[in-house]
Amino acid sequence: MPLHEPAWWYDTSRQWPPRLLAPFGALYGRLAELRLRRASPYTASIPVLCVGNFTAGGTGKTPMAIALAQIVRGLGREPVFLSRGYGGRLRGPDIVDLERHTHAGTGDEPLLLARAAAAVVARDRRQGAELIERTFGPKAVIIMDDGLQNPALTKDFSIAVVDAKRGFGNGLCIPAGPLRAPLGFQAALVQAIVINGATEGRDAGSILAPITDRFSGLVIQSRIAPDANMSWLKGKKLIAFAGIANPERFFSLVESQGGIIAERNVFADHHSFTDADAARLIAAADAHEARLVTTEKDFVRLKGGGAALRTLAERTRTVPVSLIFEGTGRSELSGRVAAAILRRERARQP
Repeated sequence: MPLHEPAWWYDTSRQWPPRLLAPFGALYGRLAELRLRRASPYTASIPVLCVGNFTAGGTGKTPMAIALAQIVRGLGREPVFLSRGYGGRLRGPDIVDLERHTHAGTGDEPLLLARAAAAVVARDRRQGAELIERTFGPKAVIIMDDGLQNPALTKDFSIAVVDAKRGFGNGLCIPAGPLRAPLGFQAALVQAIVINGATEGRDAGSILAPITDRFSGLVIQSRIAPDANMSWLKGKKLIAFAGIANPERFFSLVESQGGIIAERNVFADHHSFTDADAARLIAAADAHEARLVTTEKDFVRLKGGGAALRTLAERTRTVPVSLIFEGTGRSELSGRVAAAILRRERARQP
């Protein structure tokens, strides 16, 4: 997955780049589909729930995974995240230890997930699932983070998160577009779709129109909202920085809470911050007499660096966020998840 998304993935008026790359996208999509069709997945003895997306880039998967863990805990089960640990060097399987691990080892997302529930990092998802089975027992429920295109495990219930503003982009596969496999094929893999963010006048039906013939499951809407009192942002001049797939969502959220962004600093997704980055950001804050603000995912990547990074961490505040389901979405999703867990438990019985 590219670290910077081309703007033309989501701009259908710019035709020549996707046309030029369309044959490569078709090949990529075909290979991704064949990989999934030919897999022999491991069926765990405990339920496996999956959170993913159809496209490369940020849609809100991490907040969705955390919200799903809350639902699972409310059903009397123990959620355990299973992550590949993108950007980290550990192959695993390892249980994430917030005191011992840094993003260099586990990647940034597992550190965020581990704040909400136990988390396991494993490049081989089967090995990770087996570790969870041995360690956490029969009441555990695996939440497979960003696992929709990973064929290692049989999934009992899969959720795709779709960004309401960007949708499916130009409908082509990487590198011609943002899709990680052909859209119709992916739609048949999931039982629920969460449309995340403001639809800007479009309803869910129009967003999902390209897959209405392949998907008949649950559709719910959600939004990302601050998870704490953000009154400290109001009227404050800010230097905002983010190394995530969709930084504009973060900047818009800051401004919606009354923050005045004097300077936006965009880094590659999962960027490992350096002391040089830190010195530049601190200098910008001093020049503008502004506060520094970033995402929680970026903040965990400030740990373990040199003196400048430690200073940056001390001077930076974060905007904690959570995913909020609209209407009856939470209860509807909880009901579907409960049914999936029950089916797995019945299948386990002799």
